[in-house]
Amino acid sequence: MIARLAAASVDDVAAGAGRASMKAAGVIVDDAAVTPRYVQGFKPDRELPVIKKIAIGSLRNKLLFILPAALLLSELLPWLLTPILMIGGTYLCYEGAEKLWEWVNPGAHAHAEAEAPATETGPEQEKRLVGGAIRTDFILSAEIMVIALDEVAEEPLLSRALILVFVAFAITIGVYGVVGLIVKMDDIGLKLVESGKSESLGRGLVRAMPVILNVLSKVGIIAMLWVGGHILLVGLDELGVHFLYDFVHHLEEDVHEATGALGGVLGWLTNTIASAILGTIVGAIVVTVLHVRKGKSAH
Repeated sequence: MIARLAAASVDDVAAGAGRASMKAAGVIVDDAAVTPRYVQGFKPDRELPVIKKIAIGSLRNKLLFILPAALLLSELLPWLLTPILMIGGTYLCYEGAEKLWEWVNPGAHAHAEAEAPATETGPEQEKRLVGGAIRTDFILSAEIMVIALDEVAEEPLLSRALILVFVAFAITIGVYGVVGLIVKMDDIGLKLVESGKSESLGRGLVRAMPVILNVLSKVGIIAMLWVGGHILLVGLDELGVHFLYDFVHHLEEDVHEATGALGGVLGWLTNTIASAILGTIVGAIVVTVLHVRKGKSAH
């Protein structure tokens, strides 16, 4: 009986961790898209050590600070989870809309980069960049953990804790493992070219790296707008504002019924597009307000 109970608990934790990780997919993609920027300008032999330092800082953020606070909140003030999640969703919408604006208006991004100080080298600069990356990761990690917690809020406390620990390790290892592979892709390609064994593959890897980073950044933008918008859509419904959620839900059902075998996929796509549109609108409003305030303070 104990063995069966333990097996059932493991299955429940694994299932909950899977659901929670999938729910946080948008933030995970953005985390993977953002981190490679922090190792640009470093010598190849420092890239992986820097990523390792950021990964350890990210895991420390999740386990020592975010996880205890999230569990305490879920036990004492569970009604605060939805508003906190919506604040995080609004931040995701803002980040997505800001990056979307830079995407369609490269001049603004180029101007911001031109104003940035030149990249320095050395231990002090490395320490500052790692610290900045860990601080940025704290926001993304908090969003990931709160999204994961919201998905398994009905589980017992011990199960919630185990699920969040699993999510913390799995996401950190997954994200920074992928980041490490991406930033070393060109070095691997150069080694293959120099060895003469797989020159075509090596040249392909070198050429593919900027393309992968570009695609990953675009996917990250879309994922942030989708996830942020969906968080706001569901959160508004839970807080008693039902008309937006009802409209999207009925639209999803109509598409599902009208498209036969593809109904499930197209219904999900309908919900996703509606969430992304809401995320874009909310993000654009926040970006506009912040830019107006920035312009006023500059004057």
